[in-house]
Amino acid sequence: MTYHLAALVPVYNNPMTIERTLSALLARLEQVIVVDDGSDDETPAIIARVAQQHPGRIDVVTLASNQGKGAAVQAGFHRAAACGITHVLQVDADGQHDVDDVPTFIAASEQAPAALVLGVPVFDDSIPAIRKHGRKLTKWMIVLETGSTQIPDAMCGYRVYPVQSTLALGPMSRHMNFDPEALVRAVWAGIPLVRVPTHVAYLSPEDGGVSHFRMVRDNILNVLTHTALLLQSPWRLLRRKRLQR
Repeated sequence: MTYHLAALVPVYNNPMTIERTLSALLARLEQVIVVDDGSDDETPAIIARVAQQHPGRIDVVTLASNQGKGAAVQAGFHRAAACGITHVLQVDADGQHDVDDVPTFIAASEQAPAALVLGVPVFDDSIPAIRKHGRKLTKWMIVLETGSTQIPDAMCGYRVYPVQSTLALGPMSRHMNFDPEALVRAVWAGIPLVRVPTHVAYLSPEDGGVSHFRMVRDNILNVLTHTALLLQSPWRLLRRKRLQR
């Protein structure tokens, strides 16, 4: 199958950053899939305006209600597959991801099309301390779940996914816990990983920085997800080892 990549942008109420994110991507890519996860502000109108300015280049998937980042990303996978797209570059709508690194991600994916290209974040001083320490804890959970110490960060959503092999992993978490679960299941399935360092910044509210992370709900979901993955990991890793013989 011919390599065909599009950007995938899940968005929920990001009116201050979505236009510049889309404009920056369209300057570097031919096609963008936007999944509007039930936005109830001016975000849909902004997306429609940008799409009208770039006929045929923005494919908008609209979810009737807010279902969560994981649900939006997976809806994007299905749209990509239906359109014959083989790979998607997932980019957050909130301006955290450095789109100047798009060519680096694409080059890495083209060189290893079977791989999941994983963004390894390089943070500046804008990262909140609680996020920084939380990522360290998640990193060690991933070590236990995958048996690998070669995954420096499991929370960064800036990735290139091979569409068909990712869909073959089956339905996954619908909220913020999607990112680490997708990575763990990819490792279990034997999908190769390629790492790309990339700058990640947390924007101030004045610059459009908006967090949809819900401290209680999403932390509970993270605990439940990692518990389930830990319980599955012994036989998953054993099965993978047997298949590699």
